[in-house]
Amino acid sequence: MMDHEISRSQKQDLQRYASDFSNFGDDYFFARFDRLPIEGILSGTPTRVTGLAIILMLKGRMTVDVNLATYGMIPDSVLLVGPESLFQPRHIDDGDFDICLFFISHEFMRDINLDINTLNSIGVSGNHSPLMLLTPEEMMLLRRYFALVKENTRGNTEAVFIRSIARSVIAAAFYQLMQFGKRREVADDSSAERPSTRRHNYVKEFMQLVREYHRRERSISFYASKLFISPKYLSIVVREATGRPASAWIDDYVILEAKNLLRFSGKNVQQIAYELNFTNQSSFGKYFKHLTGMSPTQFQRS
Repeated sequence: MMDHEISRSQKQDLQRYASDFSNFGDDYFFARFDRLPIEGILSGTPTRVTGLAIILMLKGRMTVDVNLATYGMIPDSVLLVGPESLFQPRHIDDGDFDICLFFISHEFMRDINLDINTLNSIGVSGNHSPLMLLTPEEMMLLRRYFALVKENTRGNTEAVFIRSIARSVIAAAFYQLMQFGKRREVADDSSAERPSTRRHNYVKEFMQLVREYHRRERSISFYASKLFISPKYLSIVVREATGRPASAWIDDYVILEAKNLLRFSGKNVQQIAYELNFTNQSSFGKYFKHLTGMSPTQFQRS
């Protein structure tokens, strides 16, 4: 699996629309949005996040989708979008808004070496809500951590010191979030009042399986067999829960992976076809063109 997360073009779009932007190579970047136009952070298709994105809502309201579920962000809320998650902003209020995005690459997350139990406890693993509502004091403290990371990037000339300081400060921010999590309020109105059902669990488990197996398996029957239900029943529950067929979710993951491989891996189309478990280059080409409108070679050269 590649360590490319947000593509270079997406990163450039974020930088163009941001009122404040700083980064340290591909390790991490910070972006702030508090002015119109805001179209640069809205996307018509989901983006797969293979690193970690932390979104702070300082002013205004925003609706986002993370792995099927819709979350409403309000002032002083924080959203953690974990590795291998599908993320899609849906709507941002036209009024006064202030949004901060902090993105950490998968490789740099490994350097921080956080205990997986820590990630689980603050909602990054998918076992808990990824949305937390903080007090104004908690939000201010969290912003101070990220301000330290940002200022360290700007003011330090030695890369080894930048990375070492950033690792320590980001780790401290995570432990601070873990502490906040013990007294958090779940700000997701839709899921907080809805009891977990067997159908809802099937949908969540389906999405987890797609994130794990989409590079090798594209058939609904494979995922249905993993859940011990029929393909027809899986198709019904996924469409009812999301408004989209199960096959469309599988295709989203495969195409996102294919685009990343074509753009960044340095591999040719045939190698990528085999990596994604297509029988040959031709079948991969037909699949890709059907869903994107261009051939893999055309996309690779664009």
